[in-house]
Amino acid sequence: MRIPVLQRKPAATDWRVVHQVASWCLSYPDDQLLELLPTLRAALDEQPDSEPVALLAGVVDTLLTTSPDDLRHSYVDVFDLSRKHTLYLTYWTDGDTRRRGEALAAVKQLYRDSGFVTDLRGELPDHLPIVLEFCARADPEGGVAFLGRYRTALEQIGRALRERGSGYADVLTALTLTLPEAPDTFAPAPAQIPVETVGLEPYDPRLLPLNPVAGPARR
Repeated sequence: MRIPVLQRKPAATDWRVVHQVASWCLSYPDDQLLELLPTLRAALDEQPDSEPVALLAGVVDTLLTTSPDDLRHSYVDVFDLSRKHTLYLTYWTDGDTRRRGEALAAVKQLYRDSGFVTDLRGELPDHLPIVLEFCARADPEGGVAFLGRYRTALEQIGRALRERGSGYADVLTALTLTLPEAPDTFAPAPAQIPVETVGLEPYDPRLLPLNPVAGPARR
């Protein structure tokens, strides 16, 4: 079970609460998330006014007023059934190639170096909600730097979500607004994502998640 760690009243440049709330908003809407929504909304209310905070507040309000069945159906339809909106960041840079195993290993090492331990809930370590939890709880500066490498990917996911008419697009917009402005060519456009699969064996240990802490799976 994830423990909601919400720091209160940070400085204007401290985005830990924004990243923690965004992590939950992009997670599968199970019972734990639905119960936590009022707490997330209250935490946002205590933050200094900013566009990312306002965008996330709107998303949380939508989650609060939508039926659980509709939320779950929408989440699966948007994130599980289309690669255009995939939240696995290394897919955007390495596609289905052997390089992706190396990229995932680097993410695992980043977590280990920071002492970050969390229940991956069966996901790979590059899953955006998990990366955002790392930003909020373990290494805000290092996490933002890591996200900055994938800024193009975040913008592409956001555009695809907006074209679909999904409210999740506001979460991606909020995230990009927390990143430093800098030119970035790290992530290729979707049409350029590599598709070579040689070297990615089905049970390649580099693709396995970190050993999770004990606790029930959230999904």
